[in-house]
Amino acid sequence: MDIKEQDSLSMIEWFRASTSYINAHRGKVFVVLLSGEALSDKNLSNVIYDLTLLHSLGVKLVLVHGARPQISAALETSGKDSQYHRNIRITGADCIETVTQIVGGESARLEALFSMGISNSPMQGSDVRLCRGNFVTAKPVGIHDGIDYQYTGKVRKIRSADILRQLEQNNIVLLSNLGYSLTGEIFNLSAEEVATEAAIELQAEKLILMVPTEGVLDDEGGLVASLSEEDAKFYADKLSKLDEDSQCISRALDACLRAYANRVHRSHLISFRENGALIRELFTRQGNGTLISSDSFESLRAATIEDVAGILQLIKPLEENGSLVERSRELLETEIENFKVVELEESIIACAALYPIGGGFGEIACIAIENDFQKNGYGDRLLNSLEIQAKSDGIKTLFVLTTVASHWFLGKGFQEAQLNDLPEQRQELYNYQRKSKVLLKKL
Repeated sequence: MDIKEQDSLSMIEWFRASTSYINAHRGKVFVVLLSGEALSDKNLSNVIYDLTLLHSLGVKLVLVHGARPQISAALETSGKDSQYHRNIRITGADCIETVTQIVGGESARLEALFSMGISNSPMQGSDVRLCRGNFVTAKPVGIHDGIDYQYTGKVRKIRSADILRQLEQNNIVLLSNLGYSLTGEIFNLSAEEVATEAAIELQAEKLILMVPTEGVLDDEGGLVASLSEEDAKFYADKLSKLDEDSQCISRALDACLRAYANRVHRSHLISFRENGALIRELFTRQGNGTLISSDSFESLRAATIEDVAGILQLIKPLEENGSLVERSRELLETEIENFKVVELEESIIACAALYPIGGGFGEIACIAIENDFQKNGYGDRLLNSLEIQAKSDGIKTLFVLTTVASHWFLGKGFQEAQLNDLPEQRQELYNYQRKSKVLLKKL
């Protein structure tokens, strides 16, 4: 098989695997923030293509755009002073007209990008309709510390019923960082706040914030794929004190935390600079961003009979290369109560089993982790869970028979042993052809 055929088969397998995500996302409301930084990035056209794809798959999209750097540049060019207090822009009476012009221009530019239908492009035949309107009612920030923020505002109300009517008509709703008061004034808002409040009012399935990096990065530069509420607060505070990109991530995390506290299902931080990051995050189990979730998006639990097919699919490659002893569906069904699994996005990505042997012994067996998740600590979590269960069941000694993973188990406190150290009934079942090593651990 040549490289082209391999690439084709990989694409086919990915497309098949994406079916469950397509079905899960269809008909759901996603609120997506495109910051001013995202609008000025060279990858914007690819992001638009990917958003159009989501729309074509039945996702109900509410897009919120900002214009922070564009406003700053325009004010500087016109010689107008742009002051900040508590990291919030003070929008004076002499600035609001410039702000309105810049934001309106960015809205119009987005409409134009979504209207492209030229042949031989991803937008051909897309027939996307964007709807704009006075969907955001605003109020002034007011005076704080003796500072009058003038035309800088906050969200008073999101007209969610009007937005939902547009979504039902298969329109994409476009919101900006401008809001309108009950007295007819225009206010400059935070785009992050508009996106968050829209997601809360619409009870969106997802709040997606397009950010400069691939998500939240740890001290070594590695992607943090998921965050607890506590960890998100830690990173938001830490990043707020660093460079502009980091501050952008911090603002996004603050938005995620408010959404999290108000029952928005999931929030994602996804790179606007990386081509295809949005698609990989939403349509693959590996993802391509940072997720903050108010539900249990990943669970370690006892296996049930419904998990047999998933476990069989997971362990099949290891059986074929000789790492695991082959198990039939019938045998697995009778032994399923001995298994624990890790489930992610309704798929089994890891499993392990504990077999009580008698005489205070228990056997750890069938530890399997999908290749894409090998370095995520699932093996440690499974083993720890089984050890806790073993202690609860009165098991004093765990043992494992392994041909390829002895070093991993030795690092977890197991020690090399002899066959005659095992219970007699287990010695009788030993497969001398496999020549598995015997490892023991006292609990």
